[in-house]
Amino acid sequence: MYVIIVGCGRVGSELAKLLSAEGHNVVIIDKNPASFERLGGAFNGITVIGNGFSLNLLRQAGIEKADAFCAVTNGDNTNLVSAQAAKKIFNVPKVIARVYDPQRAHIYKALGLDIISGTILFAAMLRDKIIESRFSSYLIETKDLGVLEIEVKGDLAGKAIKDINIPGEFLVVAIRRPREIILPQSETLVKEKDILMGAVKVESLKKIKQKFNL
Repeated sequence: MYVIIVGCGRVGSELAKLLSAEGHNVVIIDKNPASFERLGGAFNGITVIGNGFSLNLLRQAGIEKADAFCAVTNGDNTNLVSAQAAKKIFNVPKVIARVYDPQRAHIYKALGLDIISGTILFAAMLRDKIIESRFSSYLIETKDLGVLEIEVKGDLAGKAIKDINIPGEFLVVAIRRPREIILPQSETLVKEKDILMGAVKVESLKKIKQKFNL
């Protein structure tokens, strides 16, 4: 893929290095040349100095052939403007913007942008650690669905996945064992001390916890 990233801070630089290491074509833009030092010597993409909302600069970065565009600067306004340009003017297929202020999240969504709010995600993660240690709502970008971990013990050991799943409410999507991760079939049998990772409807969380004695 051809990916353009605006913002070479901690997030942008790490994303750029990950994508570059996977063999993708990466262009990263930042107005501060010193920020590119975060990329290290192994980064083989292109660095561009300037503002990510400059149309001329975006054209120089090759946005007209970009498959994806990520705006991850530390300024919500910059992210919004540059992401809008990528989506509305250059028709980039996949546009993602970072937002700090949770109150602005609805603005980004109304404009048809995919958003990542570190503030919301981190707050949700802390809430889950405090209140529901086995439940993670922050892994899935919806308030309707979360991930629940269940340790296999007692009568649950030896059961098939099809007998554990609850249609429409709980679905085991992975089994974690000491040395492997299994993506189970309906006939897969679970073992004592397996950790089941299941997608759960938030409205059914209390019911599911009671069923599995959590």
